[in-house]
Amino acid sequence: MGETAITISKEKTNTFLDKVKELVPNGNLSLCLTCGACASGCPATGLENMDPRKFLRMAVMGMDEEITEHPWVWMCSMCYRCTYACPMQIDIAALVYEARKLWPREKRPKGILGSCDMALRNDSCSAMGTPQEDFRFVVEDVLEDVRANQPGWEDIQAPIDKQGAHFFLSQNSREPVTEPEEMVPLWKILHLVGADWTYSCTGWGGENYCMFLADDAGWKKITNLTLQTAKGLGCKVYLNTECGHSTFSVWKGAQKHHIDTGLEISPMVKYYARWIREGKLKVNSDWNKDLKVKFTVQDPCNQIRKSFGDELADDLRFVITSCVGEENFIDTYPNKSNNYCCGGGGGFLQNGYKDARLFYGRLKHEQIMKTGAPYVITPCHNCHAQIDDLGKQLADGKYRTLHLWTLIALSLGILAENERAYLGDDLVEVNLPGY
Repeated sequence: MGETAITISKEKTNTFLDKVKELVPNGNLSLCLTCGACASGCPATGLENMDPRKFLRMAVMGMDEEITEHPWVWMCSMCYRCTYACPMQIDIAALVYEARKLWPREKRPKGILGSCDMALRNDSCSAMGTPQEDFRFVVEDVLEDVRANQPGWEDIQAPIDKQGAHFFLSQNSREPVTEPEEMVPLWKILHLVGADWTYSCTGWGGENYCMFLADDAGWKKITNLTLQTAKGLGCKVYLNTECGHSTFSVWKGAQKHHIDTGLEISPMVKYYARWIREGKLKVNSDWNKDLKVKFTVQDPCNQIRKSFGDELADDLRFVITSCVGEENFIDTYPNKSNNYCCGGGGGFLQNGYKDARLFYGRLKHEQIMKTGAPYVITPCHNCHAQIDDLGKQLADGKYRTLHLWTLIALSLGILAENERAYLGDDLVEVNLPGY
């Protein structure tokens, strides 16, 4: 879509921009060269007749009225690709984050608002409102079922509030609430490597919609509660499950809100790669030598471009190729830190703008289709949900998305029959455990 000219009808003031500069002193917000690099690679370009360059120019020119309550700020996922592409490293995402605050809190998208407020009302930090006792019940119930019905796993553990555990594990609410069997492959991986880990009934919820809502106080409260819980248990590493925004919200939240616990805050992928290299996780791609099923990957913006960089992207590819064979991995282009956002982040899944979200996802859809791969590995819950929807809505089921733990467990031959919900007919019976 073409860019529409900006019309200034009266004298403007830079109240909004000046405020943002105070909050983001290193944002370089006045250094725009108007080159358009930001807009050219932004999937949100064209939505609501807006793009990153135009939004920045409006702010610079003091068009506060036109920016206030503009819906485009909820369609920008704040993925930072514009900043990555910008020769001046202008932090447009920070501008958008502050612009979300121009909306009265009660007028912000109800889905994001409701999830933020729900998490603030309970010490589990669950955006779905899952009480502590319900989380404990689900974990213990699923654990008992695995021990009873999956031979060889009688000693598997899923500890809760274990004092002195090395790893504190967060858990996205989606699994215990809607698909509890999806927790098990990760438990199995942790068991095989001998990880000393624990959940907690307090602060276990691995999501933070207050960050998406631009509610700094709420973001801080949730981040502080979960980190202080991990510290109180004597843990050394805060280990995020495969959830990009959870990883970023804790990692960035600790910095932004000056929460110093001494904990290492790490994405799960980093440890998957370490355990494979150390020989603790003996993945094998032999199962795919004859099948030759192809896989591609989505680089979660929150875990790669916005935080841990290409080193983590390389770890991600190392894990996948170790599981499926290098010859069966087809990368997207562009990729790693330069990859396109899929449109699942920034609260897009819950902001009510579904048509805009699908439009946003067209670049990711085109990337996936060009690989020809029927499976997309998504080590992020929001990416997983969005790409699953893109595959159904835009591709008529031509590709599916998998959690990374599913692929690892499949390659190890430990993925049980009831843990294969996201596999297609070509893989649903492959490498089943030989009970």
